Amino acid sequence: MDGKQFSDAVRSLGVKVIERPGYLQHNREGHGNWGPVNGVLHHHTVTKGTAATVSIVDKGYADLPGPLCHGMIAKNGDLHMIGWGRANHAGLGDPDVLAAVIAETTLPKPKRNTIDGNARFYGFESENLGDGKDPWPAAQLRTMAAVGFVLCRYHKWSERSVIGHLEWQVGKVDPRGPGVSMAGIRKATGALLRPVPKPKPPATAPKPPPVLHPVPLTTEARVALLEGRVAKLEGKG
Repeated sequence: MDGKQFSDAVRSLGVKVIERPGYLQHNREGHGNWGPVNGVLHHHTVTKGTAATVSIVDKGYADLPGPLCHGMIAKNGDLHMIGWGRANHAGLGDPDVLAAVIAETTLPKPKRNTIDGNARFYGFESENLGDGKDPWPAAQLRTMAAVGFVLCRYHKWSERSVIGHLEWQVGKVDPRGPGVSMAGIRKATGALLRPVPKPKPPATAPKPPPVLHPVPLTTEARVALLEGRVAKLEGKG
């Protein structure tokens, strides 16, 4: 999916999207494949503060150059677009997990880190200390579901193609903390993919026939009626 197409689609869902200058060309081209993509991978950053976090995932570290994700989801739900293409976020993971993601079946527990995930997954970092205590605001969780929805809809994947780093790579725990779980993220993503249909309005009941009320006779009409009856009686006599 084109990066600008992606950011516009997320923005159309009501998410504030901040595009870093040059993000469409910011990637690890020349350091491995990018694609075929098979899923969406969620992480936490182990950082505090949006500005500092954006800088870290953009530039990376000495031994792990940026970009470290395609987008960073802040505590307030804003999506910061960091790069597009190959990014240093997934590392090596379990080929059996990848096979389950492709088949959209139940994920096995990762047991070996032998296959390049940077080529196969879109990656999103979410601002969180990752200590198991730092909470996950509702706005942040909604954006996590939104990015998965946009990519799954585009690629015709189900929510089973959305996984966490802890489900991909041996030794990882992210994302974790109060309020977040990958089961919950997948459920929210699936709800966007399959919205509950609005109930049909009840059928309109037929209108009852109008009630007809007799029109009261005028005095002249009453007199004429009586005269007619008298005439009939006289005729019979």
